[in-house]
Amino acid sequence: MCGIVGYIGDQDATPIILNGLKKLEYRGYDSAGIAVLQDGKIEVRRDAGKLNKLTAMVEMNPMTGNLGIGHTRWATHGMPTVNNAHPHMGSTGEVVVVHNGIVENYLELKEELLAEGIQFKSETDTETIVHLIELYLGLEADFTAAACKALSRLRGAHGVVTFSTREPDKIVAARIGNAGGVVVGLGDGENYLASDIPAILEYTRRMIFLESEQMVVLTKDEVKLTNFDGSPVKPEINTISWDPVSAEKGEYRHFMQKEIHEQVRSLTDTLAGRVDFDQGKISLAQLNLTAEKAKQIQKIIITACGTAAYAGMVGKFLIEHIARIPVEVDIASEFRYRDPIVDENTVVIAVSQSGETADTLAAMELAKRKGATLWANVNVIGSQAMRISDGFISMQTGPEIGVASTKAFTAPLVDFYMLAILLADLRGTIKEKERRQLVSDLRLVPNLVSKILQSEEGIIQAAREFKFIKSALYLGRGINMPIAYEGALKLKEISYIHAEGYPAGEMKHGPIALVDRDMPVIAIAPKDPWYEKMISQIEQAKARGGSVLVVATEGDEKVAELADHVFWVPETPWLLSPVITVIPLQMFAYHIASLRGLDVDQPRNLAKSVTVE
Repeated sequence: MCGIVGYIGDQDATPIILNGLKKLEYRGYDSAGIAVLQDGKIEVRRDAGKLNKLTAMVEMNPMTGNLGIGHTRWATHGMPTVNNAHPHMGSTGEVVVVHNGIVENYLELKEELLAEGIQFKSETDTETIVHLIELYLGLEADFTAAACKALSRLRGAHGVVTFSTREPDKIVAARIGNAGGVVVGLGDGENYLASDIPAILEYTRRMIFLESEQMVVLTKDEVKLTNFDGSPVKPEINTISWDPVSAEKGEYRHFMQKEIHEQVRSLTDTLAGRVDFDQGKISLAQLNLTAEKAKQIQKIIITACGTAAYAGMVGKFLIEHIARIPVEVDIASEFRYRDPIVDENTVVIAVSQSGETADTLAAMELAKRKGATLWANVNVIGSQAMRISDGFISMQTGPEIGVASTKAFTAPLVDFYMLAILLADLRGTIKEKERRQLVSDLRLVPNLVSKILQSEEGIIQAAREFKFIKSALYLGRGINMPIAYEGALKLKEISYIHAEGYPAGEMKHGPIALVDRDMPVIAIAPKDPWYEKMISQIEQAKARGGSVLVVATEGDEKVAELADHVFWVPETPWLLSPVITVIPLQMFAYHIASLRGLDVDQPRNLAKSVTVE
């Protein structure tokens, strides 16, 4: 996993690349580097640690040139050290490479290269790529041909960018497999490369997304796209509508805080153009779904990882309850290894903010081979998951920079709610009055979220009290059970506090043994069909001396008597309650991490887009 940026044109490449790498800090990294073609020679600066170390290095030892590439690394092979940082330069100094992915056959390639007398300077699998290109460059007159020959030998999923002093007017990049995204940005007398849109959005909105087994050659005036066999590809140029300012923090201390507060807007945008309140109808045009197709569906499988998987659990409840279609939820990394029962009457829905998550893409490939219809619920326009699917629902949240997902969790909840209504309508399994009521309830969502965000001070007070806890137990039932999982995950991700999410009914089957005054219980207990059961769980925790914090509906006197702290949420139609109950838990985790002085947006060991298995 990494961030990649490249530039070729008439401007100085160095500030453009460093600025682009800063925009990709959210992906997570442990080292960074830049290579620029300066006076016919490749100049490299790289260091372990955060990007500011690299920036300071470049300021002390400047480099200028009209062509360059940069990289932020998240270690897979080799520790985060200077020698292992990208870019990697070959033995002759003629070729330099940055790379996203894992070379699955690197040991085999390394043995071959060692036999050729080539010496390695790093512990990385990436170094095999640059040496292999140099090896073929000694046999080929053309740098592009040498790169293509080398890259075609790699196994695994990759994004690779390289240039050479032999042909100082071009950058070559390739995408291999379904991870390691490569985005080409089109300019006027200049062109750009990146692993993700925000890196180059400040400079251009016209972009091309490489498919697997495609290579692109960039000069300042031309972009030439081919398959690995040399056949030309006519590129599809996408115009990205995101506002570059939306990738900046603005008045907020952290991106995560900003994105929590952006949920009023993101959920409004999620509804825009899809809900006809007058007719009580839902339209999801990009799904390409007809009544005939909807009636053929016998089973739906939702596959995802992490936060997206918890959104899928809510989606399962909504689709089964409203549309009456059986739904399974599969962690993507498990789905691909268990020979799932899938056929042409199965729909597999992949949920991924980035649309580039390696395990999720592999699950989609397996489902496609088995004949399933593929749908994707993604945020990043033009991502691989979107492109390989038969239909998609875009989250419409805009860029999400913080590693811990917030608005890209609540948007899928509303997307699944709308999908459930649409499926029920097309299959004829819902009465008009019920459908109209469900659709009408959607108009409440943005205002309900706004009300919660206005009560942040009470959450900050609770965070001050709980900021030194070592563990926490989150409990939920029914449609809010996944919110317990998600709340616990948020606390773990950014505050490094151990937390577990549990179905509340399972508490007495083991976890209750942990409850004492040092093990707070966070219960999700709005006024929903499981309310009385949740009250019982709260009473059991209190009886054992536990501190109890409850997410509850405004005016609930019973909860007010029992709980040590209450995060009040407005009364909400229960099928939409997860959208509302999760937001106080996002804010609670955020403020605990912030009070502990931690790096909220870039928590240790994590990355925004998990593009390796």
